[in-house]
Amino acid sequence: MPSSPKRVAVFGSTGSIGTSALDVITASQGRLQAVAISAHSKLDELVEQAKKHRPRWVIACDARAAKQYDWSDLPKECELLTGPDALVRVAGEADVDVLLAAIVGSAGLASTWAAVEAKKTVALANKETLVMAGELIGELARKSGSPLLPVDSEHSALFQALQSGQPSEVSRLILTASGGPFKHLSPVELQQVTVAEALAHPTWQMGPKITIDSATMMNKALEIIEARWLFNIEGERISVVIHPQSIVHSMVEFIDGSVVSQMSPPDMRLPIQYALEYPHRAPGVARRFDWRQPLKLEFEPPDRERFPALALGEECAKSGGTTGAVLNAANEAAVGAFLDGELHFTEIVPACRSVLSAHHFEPNPTLDALLKLDRWARQEISRWVCA
Repeated sequence: MPSSPKRVAVFGSTGSIGTSALDVITASQGRLQAVAISAHSKLDELVEQAKKHRPRWVIACDARAAKQYDWSDLPKECELLTGPDALVRVAGEADVDVLLAAIVGSAGLASTWAAVEAKKTVALANKETLVMAGELIGELARKSGSPLLPVDSEHSALFQALQSGQPSEVSRLILTASGGPFKHLSPVELQQVTVAEALAHPTWQMGPKITIDSATMMNKALEIIEARWLFNIEGERISVVIHPQSIVHSMVEFIDGSVVSQMSPPDMRLPIQYALEYPHRAPGVARRFDWRQPLKLEFEPPDRERFPALALGEECAKSGGTTGAVLNAANEAAVGAFLDGELHFTEIVPACRSVLSAHHFEPNPTLDALLKLDRWARQEISRWVCA
C-alpha cells in the first residue's frame, strides 16, 4: 500500500456521489485526502465540508452566487476559487493525484479533459463526458497515459469482471438495470406519470436528473455509449438486462460461455472506493451481504416498447461521431423541461429522437464542434417544448 495519501479533488462534492466519496475518504485511515471540493449552488453544504476536510481549494462554480455569499465561516487555510474555469485550473494542479469527476451533465467535460491532459488518474462518475466525447477522451487518455477508472456501479462491475480474461476472450458486456419505478406500467399509465412519481426510485438515492434517466432508462442508453468507449468494444456486443434487486451490477460473458459478475448490496461507496484505491483493495464502509438471509436474484429482458431510449443508445454507440453529444444534450434539456412541468414523461425520449434525427451528423468531430452541437441540441429541445 502507498505510504503517502492519494490527493483527491472531489468535483461535485455536494451531490450524492460527492458526499459518498467524502465518506470513503473519511474512512480511509489516511490513505486518501480531499485536497479540493466543488459545488455549484449548495454553498452552505460546501462550507461544512470544508470545515471537516480542510481542503486546499474550495470551488464555487456559480460565480454570481459565490459573490453574494458570506464566506466568513470558510476555514482560513482553504483557498476560495469561483467560476467554472477554476475547475479546469485545479484539475491540472501538481498537488492533485486523482480527480473524482462527479459533476452532473456536460458541465463536467472541461475539467475532466484538463485532468486527462495533465496525466491525472480520473475516477469518472460523470458518464456524460464519455457519451459526449468518448472517442476524443479515449484517444487523449491513451496519448497522455491518464488512467480512466469508472465509478458508475455498472461500469465498475464490468471493469472488475474484465480482469478475469483477455480482451480477445470477451464475447459480450451485459449491463444490469433496476428498471426504475415504472417497469410494469402500461403505456396509458406512463402518460400520467408525475414528477414526484418519477423521482421515487425503488433502489438508489440519486440526484433528480439521474433519477429521471433511470425512470426512462435513458441512463442505460447513455451507459451503453459510455461502455462502448470506455472498454473499446463495439456497441453490438453490449446488452441490457433488467435486474430489480440491483445486486449484480453488471456481467461479462466470455467466448467459452463463462459469465463473470460483480455483486454487492447497492451502495455507491464501494465502486467509488475501488476507483480511488485502485489498484489496491482496502477495508471500507460499504454495506455487506448477510449470507444468513435468503437472497433472490431475478433477470428479465427489458420491454423495448416501454423503454424506447435503449434503441437510441444502441444507435449512438454504433454510429459514434456527433450522435452521443446530441443525445446527451437533448436529454439533459428534456429532463429539465419535464422537471419544470413543460414536458410529459412520455415526451422525453421522443423529443430526444427528434433532435437526434434533425442534426447534421459528423463522423470525426472536433471538441469544439461537439460543444457547439451541445448548445444547438438544447435550443432545439426548447423549440420542441414551445411547438
